[in-house]
Amino acid sequence: MNTLVCITPGEFLFSEVEKPELRPGHTIIKIKRIGICGTDLHAYEGTQPFFNYPRILGHELAGEIVETDDAPGFSVGESVTFIPYFNCGTCVACRNGKPNCCTRVQVFGVHIDGGMAEYVSVPSYSLIHGNGLSFDELALVEPLAIGAHGIRRAGVTPQDTVLVVGAGPIGLGTMEFARIAGATVIAMDVNDGRLAFCRERLGVEHTVNAQTENVSEKLMELTGGDMPTVIIDATGNLKAINNAFQYLAHGGTYVLIGLQKGEISFSHPEFHKREATLMSSRNATREDFEHVTSCMKAGMIDPTTYITHRVVFGDVKQDFKSWLDPANGVIKAMVSVG
Repeated sequence: MNTLVCITPGEFLFSEVEKPELRPGHTIIKIKRIGICGTDLHAYEGTQPFFNYPRILGHELAGEIVETDDAPGFSVGESVTFIPYFNCGTCVACRNGKPNCCTRVQVFGVHIDGGMAEYVSVPSYSLIHGNGLSFDELALVEPLAIGAHGIRRAGVTPQDTVLVVGAGPIGLGTMEFARIAGATVIAMDVNDGRLAFCRERLGVEHTVNAQTENVSEKLMELTGGDMPTVIIDATGNLKAINNAFQYLAHGGTYVLIGLQKGEISFSHPEFHKREATLMSSRNATREDFEHVTSCMKAGMIDPTTYITHRVVFGDVKQDFKSWLDPANGVIKAMVSVG
């Protein structure tokens, strides 16, 4: 079967390998869709933490079961996605119901080879039922689950005003689940095209361009002087992360979904006087994945609106670099396999 390997930053190589064989407790999936995410782009750039080369990228996946073992309720031919964070089941995080931050977690396409392949083998415990969703929808469950997890971490309620910093796919999903939770949503980015997408496609009423507007003044205006009660970073940009501390309401919560390699810094007195809460949000759990699929089935969210670019598997190598250029307007690139 064909695989696409990122051998070093900026370089892909197609490689022919044997189709995986069925192992106990695993399932073989024929890949139908691969969503391209920020992790893949950062890996290609050489800026992704927790990463080694060579690596087969890809963890936003949908496909069809072709062989399976120890997967009660799942059957050959079924359309599925899966939770791509494989956990040990025994560490302190796993024992406390947080497999998403397992001490020995292996993220598919990051720590171990991923889904830019015709077939993959995954632990059967990671499977998620397709429930009649399309392959496009199923490939987008994982990035939406990231946003849903961040919203759940923050405990967002209808009384909250949520500022989402970063209008890429993860940020867009975060905005959607903040809306579903009943909150007032404000989108912030430096790209007017993406902010227009938020307004026109997602119905986000309030947007702020951090590059051309006075952010503090605009947020004061939009919140009646209160400032956002929840801020969620979905940029992974150090400057954006550090700047956002000053926008937080007293008693507010700041959640970092975005990840970068440097050290964050902020004024302790300013943070302390707010009695603010700072937390990270890593990956997602089965609860988040099932929340996403339920919301899709109920018509509360249509992630296919995020797909701006489509390509067949054989063309990924030649097109991938172009997706890094903001001028090309990529929100989500979707790869069809087979």
